[in-house]
Amino acid sequence: MIEKTDLTYEKAVLIGIVTREQDEDKLNEYLDELEFLTYTAGGEVLKRFTQKMDKPNPKTFIGTGKINDVKEFIEVNEVGTAIFDDELTPAQQKNIEKILNCKVLDRTNLILDIFAQRAQTSNARTQVELAQYQYLLPRLAGMWTHLERQRGGIGMRGPGETEIETDRRIVRDKISLLKKKIETIDKQMGVQRGNRGQLIRVALVGYTNVGKSTLMNVISKSEVFAENKLFATLDTTVRKVVIRNLPFLLTDTVGFIRKLPTQLVESFKSTLDEVREADLLLHVVDISHPNFEEHIASVNQTLADIKSADKPTIMVFNKIDAFQEEKIDEDDLVTEKTEVHYSLEDWKQTWMNRMGDDVLFISALNKDNMEEFRKKVYEKVRGIHVTRFPYNNFLYHEYDEQGEEE
Repeated sequence: MIEKTDLTYEKAVLIGIVTREQDEDKLNEYLDELEFLTYTAGGEVLKRFTQKMDKPNPKTFIGTGKINDVKEFIEVNEVGTAIFDDELTPAQQKNIEKILNCKVLDRTNLILDIFAQRAQTSNARTQVELAQYQYLLPRLAGMWTHLERQRGGIGMRGPGETEIETDRRIVRDKISLLKKKIETIDKQMGVQRGNRGQLIRVALVGYTNVGKSTLMNVISKSEVFAENKLFATLDTTVRKVVIRNLPFLLTDTVGFIRKLPTQLVESFKSTLDEVREADLLLHVVDISHPNFEEHIASVNQTLADIKSADKPTIMVFNKIDAFQEEKIDEDDLVTEKTEVHYSLEDWKQTWMNRMGDDVLFISALNKDNMEEFRKKVYEKVRGIHVTRFPYNNFLYHEYDEQGEEE
């Protein structure tokens, strides 16, 4: 559980279900992540409610008895927000709000809220705003009133048009306007990428909160914002890096997450284009996280969705300083050694060993094994450069082991 000391945190409860496709262990893992998301958004989780069901209730997501339990707890503890782990339909959200009489969010809504808080630049704010409007459009009934005031003017409202129809029209107009603005942003970003010349492009990718920004700071000696919260970085950061005699561009991208809202994937096209156009990916993994293998699978799926799964990739297992080995006593003949007892050396001998040489184990925070990291990245970038620009090969002759970074 995450300790809270700030009295301004908003009280919340989490709700999830165990189904045929999602067992109890998987649900608890998702709820752990949902609690971290809630904390990142400024909430404090007082309790979790779970229920075993074949499939979600089409009206209230969970059963009648369970939702009454949630209602009672909310009323007694003055909870302001109920957060569901899965995306709710507009009808479910409306029904649940009537019963609980509090703010009802789902995972998608929560992630969008965090993005809205974290967006610093005009580009990021525009992308988040588009995703929010796209999420909101089918949920307008009962949520917004008198949006026509934002439009105003005689003749702007059609004859016989209801308030909700007006609201939908205004939101659709807003979405259209934001899409045009993002098209302009995409063109500007494309021009910027084109102006970077023929330098090799390297992109940091990975699950959220795995240490990409910290690694970016170490490699580029810059000050990219890094924090132990989800989605600390939204805006793409590009830095020119020189290792030994070889310059290249390094990009820090937004972190991925399971159940990433489709609205965000669409609206953050310009950010994801940095990944699509990269020559080399550094897939950063928090090896200290108990579910890091599933994080890898989630990132790989997102890369496949944006048609970037076949790019040259170095797996960078970060946070080895936080790796805790749970040893088994030598005299213990009962306990079976499982993954929870693995040391770092044990992990290296698993499926990671089959990945060949494109695997690194580092601590970006403590700068452990960074020389090995720089050497591997140098070799990969140099190999790409030599293949692409064979006539410039003489410029990048081999340096000896004492070669210093410029």
